[in-house]
Amino acid sequence: MTEKLFSNNPQSPKPKVRLENRKGKKVTLISGLQTYGEPRLKLIASELKTFLGAGGTVKNGAIEIQGDKVDLIKKWIDKQT
Repeated sequence: MTEKLFSNNPQSPKPKVRLENRKGKKVTLISGLQTYGEPRLKLIASELKTFLGAGGTVKNGAIEIQGDKVDLIKKWIDKQT
């Protein structure tokens, strides 16, 4: 991937990664990136899903990834910035 997914600008929003339980299943939620816009969020979600081998979606300005992937996602984000 030649395009930068995250901005190095200190003013740009920082992703917040947290784990939620939904109907007995774990979902990793990445929020705080709503200013990136839907197309860019979908691109980031696609890259993450490929990297993690997990399903996911973009809803309400947040990326949802199936399963407990908090540590892996944080490491992946650090590599991208």
